[in-house]
Amino acid sequence: MSRNYKFKNPEGVYFVSFAVVEWIDVFTRLEYKEILLDSLRYCQHHKGMEIFAWCIMTNHIHLVYKSVNGQNPELLLGDLKRFTSNKLVKAIKVNPRESRKEWLLEKFKKAAEQSSNVKHYQFWRHDNRPIELWSNKVIDEKINYIHNNPVEEGLVTYPEEYVYSSARDYRGDKGMLEGVVVIL
Repeated sequence: MSRNYKFKNPEGVYFVSFAVVEWIDVFTRLEYKEILLDSLRYCQHHKGMEIFAWCIMTNHIHLVYKSVNGQNPELLLGDLKRFTSNKLVKAIKVNPRESRKEWLLEKFKKAAEQSSNVKHYQFWRHDNRPIELWSNKVIDEKINYIHNNPVEEGLVTYPEEYVYSSARDYRGDKGMLEGVVVIL
C-alpha cells in the first residue's frame, strides 16, 4: 500500500472505500445491506465511530468517518470489516433464497486461499485506501462523490432518492442511519 493511503492521524477524518472481493454484487439483497447498517450502528454506539457520510452500493461501501474515544481509526475499520465479513458469509450460507450461494462461497474461499491472513472465506478486498480529509473543501468533495455514486450508476436521478446513503440526512430528512454528523 502506498504511503499516501495510510491512517497517519488517529484524530483525523477519513474517506475510505472498501469492496467485496472481485467486486461481486452482494448488496443486491436487502438483508445483506441491513447487516452492514446494523454493524455501522454498533460501531457508532459502542466503538466510537463518528460517521459524516456513507453509501452502500451493490459491491462496495463509501464512508467518511473519524474515530473518537481514543480508538485507532485503522483498527476500528478492521473490526468493522472482520465482523461484517463473518456475519455476511454466515447469512449467505443460511439464506434459502440465495441462488448464488455455492458460487459466492467458492469465490470467497478462493480469495482466502490467496491471502496470508484469512483462513476460510475472504469477503472484503484488503485495499481500503484511506484518505485523510484535511480541509472543508476536500470533505465536501468526498461527501458529494459519495452521495452522487448511485446517480452515476444510474440507480436514481437525485442523490437523496437513494435510501442506502446519508444523502437524505444532508437534505434535512431522516436517513436510515441515525447519528450521522452532517457537515454544512
